[in-house]
Amino acid sequence: MDKIIKIGFGGGCHWCTEAIFQSLKGVLEVKQGWINSDAPNNNFSEAVIVRFNKKVITQRMLVSIHLHTHSCTSAHAMRNKYRSAVYTFSEEQRKKVTTDLTQLQNDFVNPIITEAIPFRNFKLNKQTFLNYYYKNPEKPFCQTYITPKLRILMNKYRNVVKEV
Repeated sequence: MDKIIKIGFGGGCHWCTEAIFQSLKGVLEVKQGWINSDAPNNNFSEAVIVRFNKKVITQRMLVSIHLHTHSCTSAHAMRNKYRSAVYTFSEEQRKKVTTDLTQLQNDFVNPIITEAIPFRNFKLNKQTFLNYYYKNPEKPFCQTYITPKLRILMNKYRNVVKEV
């Protein structure tokens, strides 16, 4: 089986999600934009596609990081724009992610709303918005929303974070 796998993540702003996954060892590429799935999730929602080397970082670790770096238990009013999801590229991958979500529920007091759903389509963001955090770390949005998530990443997952 191939060592390079892809998976999609959505939950919060795609700039935030992009920065989280770009910061990880074993992540080879992060495409930032919008993903949709099957109905009722067929509207496009902010998300990223992550290509990773499973010999360096596991899919379960990526799912855990995703849950801990966005509001995975909050059904807030912006969920249409920020769907809490793991987008899968095969039925086997969906089943594994579903198992991971069930097991990772123990990390949270409230129920996880994140779903494992099939990937259908992707629209890449405009070039000016790609690699947003690492091109603009001093911007107020980055300082207010992304930097705190990167601190969580460093505190909880330091062993899988790339050296800066």
